[in-house]
Amino acid sequence: MTRTTQDRPDPIRVMVVDDHPMWRDAVARDLAENGFDVVATAGDGDQAVRRAKAAAPHVLVLDLNLPGKPGVQVCKEVVAADPALRVLVLSASGEHADVLEAVKSGATGYLLKSASTQDLLDAVRRTAAGDPVFTPGLAGLVLGEYRRLASEPAPAPGADEPKAPRLTERETEVLRLVAKGLSYKQIAERLVISHRTVQNHVQNTLGKLQLHNRVELVRYAIERGLDDA
Repeated sequence: MTRTTQDRPDPIRVMVVDDHPMWRDAVARDLAENGFDVVATAGDGDQAVRRAKAAAPHVLVLDLNLPGKPGVQVCKEVVAADPALRVLVLSASGEHADVLEAVKSGATGYLLKSASTQDLLDAVRRTAAGDPVFTPGLAGLVLGEYRRLASEPAPAPGADEPKAPRLTERETEVLRLVAKGLSYKQIAERLVISHRTVQNHVQNTLGKLQLHNRVELVRYAIERGLDDA
């Protein structure tokens, strides 16, 4: 049965992937000591994909520089296998190309290894809730890239292209706020509805649009100008 964020029990199940044993063990220990359920760890890309499928974590804390299979490929494969899985990249690299490639591969967030333990704990919690989490300065980079992509001419639609699915007024309203970069909590407060109701609307919208995660949803919204509405 496909998992969704709204039926997730506590504690949050986390898997840590890093090729440096001391770093991997330290991150796993910090998470476990703060109430997270560390269900698996892995030290290379192939191992990460196998263990993620077996352990079914809610959040995968993933390094990009892995032997065997690069982190971006791991991200693509695990998200394709389980669209409800959230990926938080934890990397030493702040290079813009690495950040954008990770996000386009399905990562929900990107945190530098220079972040504090508290920043990491908060990032994992927010990632589990479906919020995009980025080291300060990187969120604007990602949004700017989506704006650039959205400004490029779209290919001419084919004659047999299906019509866009119809969203409800509330789903469109939630989508517009997602495109503006608001977190689920902020959207709930803005619309005076519960956090879970926001999650339900996002999940319904993802299903209707046949998208896999919030990152794709943001791009869809920006391409249609909803972030300026």
